[in-house]
Amino acid sequence: MSESIISTLTMDFAIRIVRFYQFLTKEKGVHVISKQLLRSGTSIGANVSEGIYAQSNADFINKMNIALKEAGETRFWITLLYKSELIEEKAYNSLVNDINKIIGTLVKIITTSKKKNP
Repeated sequence: MSESIISTLTMDFAIRIVRFYQFLTKEKGVHVISKQLLRSGTSIGANVSEGIYAQSNADFINKMNIALKEAGETRFWITLLYKSELIEEKAYNSLVNDINKIIGTLVKIITTSKKKNP
C-alpha cells in the first residue's frame, strides 16, 4: 500500500472522528473521553502527513510509528466508549474496522520501509 492510500484513509478517518466528537459532546454529553479521541484520532493523519514530507527514511519510519501509536490509542478510546456503554455496537464495529484497517496499513508501510533501508 502506498503513502497516498494511508493519507486518504487517515484524512477520511479524521473527518469521521471530528463529526463523532461533535455527536458525543452535543448528543451524549461525553466531553473528556471524546476530547482524547479527537486528539489521537486526528493526530494519526497529521503524523502521516508529516511523514510523507520526511527528510529521510528514518524520519519517515519515525512518523509512521508515531501515527501507529496514535492509532492504538484511538482504538483504546473507541473500545472504552463501547465498554462503558456510551456508544452502540454498530458504531463501535464500524470505527474499529476503520482503525484496524489504518493500523494494518501503517504496519505494512513501516515493515516495507525498514526493509528498504534498515
